[in-house]
Amino acid sequence: MLDETAFDLRKYLRRNSASVTVWIALLALILFGLMRYDNFGSAYNFSSFLNYNAMFIAIALGMCFVIMTGGIDLSVGSVAAFTSVVAAYLSPYGVQVALPGAVLAGVGFGAINAFCIIILRIPPFIATLATMLAAKGGALVISGAQTISVDWGSNFTKLGMGQAFGLFPWAIVIVAGLTLALWLVLERTTIGRTVLAIGGSEDASNLMGLKVNRAKAFVYLLSGGCAGLAGVFLASGFGAGQPLEGIGWELSAIASVVVGGTLLTGGMGSIPATVAGALLLGLVFNVLNFENGQGTISFSAYWQMVIRGGFLFAVILLQSRVIARQQKVLGS
Repeated sequence: MLDETAFDLRKYLRRNSASVTVWIALLALILFGLMRYDNFGSAYNFSSFLNYNAMFIAIALGMCFVIMTGGIDLSVGSVAAFTSVVAAYLSPYGVQVALPGAVLAGVGFGAINAFCIIILRIPPFIATLATMLAAKGGALVISGAQTISVDWGSNFTKLGMGQAFGLFPWAIVIVAGLTLALWLVLERTTIGRTVLAIGGSEDASNLMGLKVNRAKAFVYLLSGGCAGLAGVFLASGFGAGQPLEGIGWELSAIASVVVGGTLLTGGMGSIPATVAGALLLGLVFNVLNFENGQGTISFSAYWQMVIRGGFLFAVILLQSRVIARQQKVLGS
């Protein structure tokens, strides 16, 4: 059932007021980069930045739906590593086999998570932690703890290295389509409203007769599928399935979602702002790399992580101030 007023701008901004901060921070960082660095706005930097961050956006989108229900999925990084190996093994058959095959492998892990959480009633943190370990171990087993080279003779690498119509990387085109589709699901469908209702109160959602278990199964299957898609991008973009990759990706996804204004307790979230959060995380590294290239200051990878964390803390602090001020206005 569709809600014809779902894209009312004022209604959207009121419901997602916490997400405004991430857009301001993203715009400010872009403007800073354009003014300070000569090639920051070049087509090459724009294309390579989007292409590399497509896999992080994909994982963050799935994570956003999970967190909106009040859940968590710690397995996404390991599932991406596992599916990158699957995609590499399937690459001789072309992208038409490797892409759906790897995504289905990710959905399989999502199904395991859903079964453990919904049927066995294991807390999401524990269930997805177990799946994380299983996926990481599985990736190492099937790959022999080695990177698995893709078949360069097939069309598989075009997905991660080629451009659609010579304009944009295929990876970002696919992620843009996924973003639009998931935005429509959240804003204009019953299952999207159910996801938000579960995060608000699962007990109340059950009392209202909402299909809670179906919605929870959907979000974990979606998260696994998005991780599988990220694994495809990883293998096709780097030319190999990499079982040792994905470490900490779940934390980056959670950070992207939280910076985008989604509450960890669930009940509120924004798909566009989650994308902005993922882009903001990537852009911090991009700016620091350009700064290193200036030759005046050199930030090691360790200091880049510290600066990135401090920047995110500042954004989240600003968000909390905005939310508190709005709540005070509404209360009065």
